[in-house]
Amino acid sequence: MIHPKTELKFISTEKGYGLVAKEFIPKGTITWVQDKLDRVFSDNQVEKMDDIHKEIIEHYSFRNNKGNYILCWDNGKYVNHSFKSNCLTTPYDFEIAVQDINVGEELTDDYGYLNIEQPFKALPEKGSKRKTVYPNDLTKYFNVWDKQINESIKHLRVVDQPLGHLLPIKIKRKINRILEGKQPLESILNCYYQPKKPTYNEQ
Repeated sequence: MIHPKTELKFISTEKGYGLVAKEFIPKGTITWVQDKLDRVFSDNQVEKMDDIHKEIIEHYSFRNNKGNYILCWDNGKYVNHSFKSNCLTTPYDFEIAVQDINVGEELTDDYGYLNIEQPFKALPEKGSKRKTVYPNDLTKYFNVWDKQINESIKHLRVVDQPLGHLLPIKIKRKINRILEGKQPLESILNCYYQPKKPTYNEQ
């Protein structure tokens, strides 16, 4: 489930539609949680689909560390890519704002940590030398993303969490132990999925 204070808007001809904040979303806010309505599909299930549904899965889903396809039931599937994303995923099935997100500002993910299957050229961005998103980007940038998550997760108890009640009890306990210094924060690298037979040339 995506943060309730967001709305779908047309961003640009190049991007199409995206999600923007209707209210200020401070750093440390949980912006998305995998909930009971999100669909989870295995490789075998997708392989048996017709071309129309395969195309939908390919376009709107991401893959978890088990290789399953996660298709968001709500507007979460419209979050666009950015090399300087203001949201980051975590190994706990939720995403967190790693920057303050102002009213009217677009919520973005770096598709480099969503286990895409094929590289793609992204729109150029000031302040980033990256031009292409690769399926193995997680193995290259996890240290950078870990630092951002570690800094942001410290604010979890300080800011309002409209999606906090959706976290499973086990995850809440883990987060509490992390915030109390009793358990280390797991690396975002734990979200990585590498297929047995890559269909691209790793770089």
